[in-house]
Amino acid sequence: MAALKKTLIAAAVAAVAAFFGHAFLKIQRLSLASREMPVKHLKCRYLPYIEYGAEDITILKDGLAFLSTGLHDYLGLPAFSNEPGKMYVLDLLHPKPTPVELQIKGELDLSSFNPHGISVYTDEADDSIYLFVVNHPQQKSQVEIFRFVGEDTLVHLKTVAHPLLISLNDIVAVGPEHFYATNDRYFSSALHLLTVILSMPWCNIVYYSPEEVREAAGGIQSGNGINISPDKRYIYVSDILDHEVDVFERLDGEQLVYIKSVPVGTLCDNIEVDHMTGDVWLGCHPDATKLSNFDPKDPPGSEIIKIKNIVSDQPVVTLEYGDDGHELMGSTVAAPYEGKLLIGTIFHKALYCTLK
Repeated sequence: MAALKKTLIAAAVAAVAAFFGHAFLKIQRLSLASREMPVKHLKCRYLPYIEYGAEDITILKDGLAFLSTGLHDYLGLPAFSNEPGKMYVLDLLHPKPTPVELQIKGELDLSSFNPHGISVYTDEADDSIYLFVVNHPQQKSQVEIFRFVGEDTLVHLKTVAHPLLISLNDIVAVGPEHFYATNDRYFSSALHLLTVILSMPWCNIVYYSPEEVREAAGGIQSGNGINISPDKRYIYVSDILDHEVDVFERLDGEQLVYIKSVPVGTLCDNIEVDHMTGDVWLGCHPDATKLSNFDPKDPPGSEIIKIKNIVSDQPVVTLEYGDDGHELMGSTVAAPYEGKLLIGTIFHKALYCTLK
């Protein structure tokens, strides 16, 4: 019996060691650990007043850009400030575009404002502009809906919270109170790591309207950025851990049907779409281990990817910007506008670049 007991203990120890070894290698592979950093620079300058990240940026057709800044206490990612987040607006048609802090009016608790993904919806009936912001007060997940008025004011209209909106990352608005949103985790506890190790694609896209809230699509390893094609027919989602962008067709009744996935070879965060060409722009992380193990001497790099003809049989994926972290750390978004490009980050700065 003693010999059998020792054999069982040894087998159990070996099994645990094998599991942890597999888990370590799996996380290293998913994180693209030690990946060689691609380098390609553009003519850029830092945007003033953006010192603690601009996690998401989106641009209207008239050149007005909105920026969410100051994300902190999120998934253990680095943050250089614990101050409440802020929203900015920037006019790209101005000779020297400069961010202007937006004044927020209404009953929103600004002391815990922690903005993440954003989206803008313009109501064609009266040209009203609605700004949707993923917010993480006290590490919760909810959506704030604002109306943009004047030149520098957001009026808070509504807070949306729901059991299906469990771990929000990004959002795309499709109506004044209607949106699709991504969940980047199924569990908020340490069980999340287990789903990653075991490749359980349990994350999803949720559709919200005042009339109904439901899962619109599932089978995603970790849903991150989300956006919509210029013709409103397709929804694009970054599955960051699968290193792919998923394409869904939007059908009547706000049903989403999976069409395809486009490999990008890196960990892509937010998605922006060129309103003129339909090209998809992605802010990406070339090596996620440098985010989780932040070292200012070996900082996380930045990578900007563009996809042309994403719905076609032959999409073209190209590197548009790459840096080893000494110019820009932790890129999350790349928003193009008529030869210009805004690049935002989780916790660092933001760049204004010229493409032509």
